[in-house]
Amino acid sequence: MQLSLRLAAIAEMVTKGSRLVDVGCDHGYLPVYLVLQQKIPSAIAMDVRKGPLSRAQRHLEEYGLGNYIETRLSDGLMALKPGEGDTLVIAGMGGPLMEKILSEGEYVLESFQELILQPQSDIPHFRRFLLGKGWNIIQENIILEDGKFYPMMKAVKSYGETGTVYTKMEEWFGKQTIKERNPVLKEYLKRELHIREEILEKLSHSPSSAAEERSIEIKEEKQLICAALRLYESK
Repeated sequence: MQLSLRLAAIAEMVTKGSRLVDVGCDHGYLPVYLVLQQKIPSAIAMDVRKGPLSRAQRHLEEYGLGNYIETRLSDGLMALKPGEGDTLVIAGMGGPLMEKILSEGEYVLESFQELILQPQSDIPHFRRFLLGKGWNIIQENIILEDGKFYPMMKAVKSYGETGTVYTKMEEWFGKQTIKERNPVLKEYLKRELHIREEILEKLSHSPSSAAEERSIEIKEEKQLICAALRLYESK
């Protein structure tokens, strides 16, 4: 079976031999693929909705993987016990929802060896949240698929070590992706710059104080984007 570019990039981040826990598993494509590739021995696929979970169940039965992949109806990590998994994957959700899941499931989070996360919104805040909880981001990527950008990250527990300090630019766009001059990140930056320019053009026609405050905020973001783009010139 073939995965989407987004899921394939997540699959590459999974450490071989890990027991996978996939929260928000949808059709269960990721755990099925990883078991078929013999990259993982087993998985628990969880979703808060019965519909996606039943689709995942049918999918794993189609491949005869019922003995290797278990499905659970779960609100976040609520149906999981400590020690049941090594790698936690949460993908395709907004940053605030992912923060909620990780915070509410903190009692079980400590037993994981690695987190592979793909937030779809509020990403700078999400990176700050993750670092503040003592997780170090050791790998990052950004994928463009069907006109949409998907940033993703792999994190491991720091265990008392001094947490990595991120600059504002790194919080926004990723320390690793900036360092590697990821070509997809460059396309993302170009799009974000264009969006900011359009917003500033519209705000320029509004005399309100709220519009002026918003303009200042957008100009700061534009400066950050331009600074990141200049890094590609020095590659």
